[in-house]
Amino acid sequence: MITSNGYVLEERPERLGRLEPVPTSLRADRDALWDRLRRDGYLYLSDHLDPALVRDFRTYYFDMLAPTGLVEPGGADEGIDSNADIDLALTRRVLFDDVVPGDRYAALTSHPSIRGWFQWFLGDDVHLHKRRIIRHTRPGETGIGTATQAHYDLVYLREGTDRVLSMWIPLGDCAVETGGLAYLEGSHHRVMAQERAGTLTMPAASITADLPGLADEYDSRWLINDYRAGDVMVHSAHIVHASTDNVDPHRRIRLSTDIRYQRVSDPIDWRWQEHWFEGDGL
Repeated sequence: MITSNGYVLEERPERLGRLEPVPTSLRADRDALWDRLRRDGYLYLSDHLDPALVRDFRTYYFDMLAPTGLVEPGGADEGIDSNADIDLALTRRVLFDDVVPGDRYAALTSHPSIRGWFQWFLGDDVHLHKRRIIRHTRPGETGIGTATQAHYDLVYLREGTDRVLSMWIPLGDCAVETGGLAYLEGSHHRVMAQERAGTLTMPAASITADLPGLADEYDSRWLINDYRAGDVMVHSAHIVHASTDNVDPHRRIRLSTDIRYQRVSDPIDWRWQEHWFEGDGL
């Protein structure tokens, strides 16, 4: 049973499917990738990063958060949840004062395998938005908002170009049961049409936590996958996406980051040029 914010996803073929990785034969064909991105709204680039790079950062992150009580003793390498209460004030301080503005996070998010890829794909000098978000979700966390609710990114980026691209990076293996990202198939076409027509009725931060209800409304499927360390997802600012609940039986914490790149020649949303911090209003 796959859930998101407690809602059970329908598993009929009309409502649930699998993401399609970009074939190896197309990975160096920029025109083919653009065609695919326009068609699907996403590019699933499996094994894009060195898994060791991702796992090293995962260990660093949980080492940094270990004093909060988040991980079990000796569990930082795998990110094994302590299943205990944590020091929330210390968690916020370490995350927003040390990890987010730190050199290790900057090195990961601007790594040549990422920045260089965007320069090649966009055919221009690129800009990485300073506001980069890193999240962990403990297994068994419940309640609306625990998993990422359905939304599309342009809602948050109204002061800049709509040609910004997001990259979601699972920081470690992330099976569906650990809370991976899900995409509503073909939703970017409808969203772009509504944006052009000015008929969107809810340009709110999130559309809904009710993923099965939204799939019915769009008459579409949620696309999911079991991600591995090194996989990345690149998606447009218009495609609707969300995450599943973390119900990992081995108590692994879901850790991921999402970052945004664009051409330097396009308008840049000035609100995204500060480090992410709690309560920044975005």
